[in-house]
Amino acid sequence: MTEEEFGSIGEPLEATQKRVRLAARALARHNLVHAYGHVSARLNDDSFLVCAPKPMGLIDPGEDGAVVPISGELPTGVLGEVRCHQQIYATRSDINGICRVFPRNVMTLSTFKKTPKARLGFGSYFFPEPPLWDDPLLLRSGEQAAKFAQTLGSARAIVMRGNGAVCVAPSIEESIVMAFYLEESAITELAVMASGPDYDSVCFTEKQANVRATGTGRIYERLWDYMTAGDPEK
Repeated sequence: MTEEEFGSIGEPLEATQKRVRLAARALARHNLVHAYGHVSARLNDDSFLVCAPKPMGLIDPGEDGAVVPISGELPTGVLGEVRCHQQIYATRSDINGICRVFPRNVMTLSTFKKTPKARLGFGSYFFPEPPLWDDPLLLRSGEQAAKFAQTLGSARAIVMRGNGAVCVAPSIEESIVMAFYLEESAITELAVMASGPDYDSVCFTEKQANVRATGTGRIYERLWDYMTAGDPEK
């Protein structure tokens, strides 16, 4: 897959529907979601496409998601937490893909009110660490969603205490790559914590993280190919 095949704003709706389905099933295939979670792709300045409201691993080939306005009420049948997608797209013009995920180790780490530090190359994309949304309740109001987007700020991911995470990127493909990176980083963070307080585990410097957090060399494309391998629509 080449970078151009990641899709773009203004492509035919059918192409975006397929990319959303591929991303949804990839997240389920790699245990980053289960019965819950959702993924979306921006369509234009006014709307985005969110996957069907069902377990993402059970979304069938050809099963369409819903078009959602960035500003306004959620369409009938769209999950309440999709409000956070609305607020992120409204405040981050650089974001064209969002995934709401439930990685096991990210959630475990969050119960300590911690998020993974930039100890690995994977973690460098979130330097110095992703922000923490310190509220375990579901995002079911526009006011909550607006504060949530504020807390995300310019980061690539935000961890929700006891409740998973949201990852964002310039494309839907890159957003699920960030989910994979976030979980790998959390696995390492928990291992470091289990090693004891005297274990000296180093982190990336800001300069190192800025260099390492790259998308060149088909970094994202290779992981997208890995995550979507075997999908019936590939």
